[in-house]
Amino acid sequence: MRSQIQQAIEVQQIDWERVVRQVRQVVGRLLLYAVLVAGGILMAMPFLWMLSASLKPTNLIGVVPIVWIPPKIVWTHYIDPWAVLPFLTFYRNTIVITFANVVCILLTTSMVAFAFARIPFWGRDVHFLILLATMMLPGQVTLIPTYLLWSKLRAVNTFWPLMVPEWLSAAFDVFLFRQFYMTISPELDDSARIDGCGWFGIYSRILLPLCKPALGVLAIMNFSYNWNNFFDPLIYLNDPQRFTIALGLLYFRVRGGAGAETQDIGGLMAMTIVSMIPVLIVFFIAQRRFIQGIVITGIKG
Repeated sequence: MRSQIQQAIEVQQIDWERVVRQVRQVVGRLLLYAVLVAGGILMAMPFLWMLSASLKPTNLIGVVPIVWIPPKIVWTHYIDPWAVLPFLTFYRNTIVITFANVVCILLTTSMVAFAFARIPFWGRDVHFLILLATMMLPGQVTLIPTYLLWSKLRAVNTFWPLMVPEWLSAAFDVFLFRQFYMTISPELDDSARIDGCGWFGIYSRILLPLCKPALGVLAIMNFSYNWNNFFDPLIYLNDPQRFTIALGLLYFRVRGGAGAETQDIGGLMAMTIVSMIPVLIVFFIAQRRFIQGIVITGIKG
């Protein structure tokens, strides 16, 4: 009888410990979610303010405290700027530059990284280290010589300075793709070589189809960079008909003249939100491959 009572007490203690453990897990998870939600809201506040400013009358944009939900939604901020400036031309220029750069970057980077990862040639590691060393050179150092070069080629105020340098494989992109190649077993190369494949056949038929996560990472990163690139168009373009969307937004803000800024803050916020839509669409479409590629590329060096 006593042993049965002791067993019952032990069972109750075990159940109680289990309940306490489950409660702690639930409370810990709730606290974690609360911190994440609070951090997410804090990080999203600038975007939420921009969205709110694009949908409310101009006289409510600078009001303190902030009127987050306007009493009346104003859609004119999304309509009027299109008649003020040629935003369709800005988008067309940006689309041409971005898609040409992304396609060429994926092609050249995958080939250069394949050579560094798979083809044994004299001085391969030394050349790779020199390539990585270029990431330590600030762009401001080479800005003036590069501008003089394009000026001598009479390519200023054209798209070539914005496109050709991007086609020549950035060091970080090559490093990222090479790391992904290194995670693929070299036995696949040997099998393909036995079947008669050369280096280009191994690259195009064997390895490249396995590199979709890395391609997704580079596509998203370079699409976002080229779409939002502001500095290079500011340096090389001076004709409004050749402006990109990033430069067009600046032109919309200061179109009143030197030193003058527009009072149409709502229109500026609206056009900024519209310019973000393509990047968000591309990210949400390819986010799974983006995360997968970021994880896998750091496995093996």
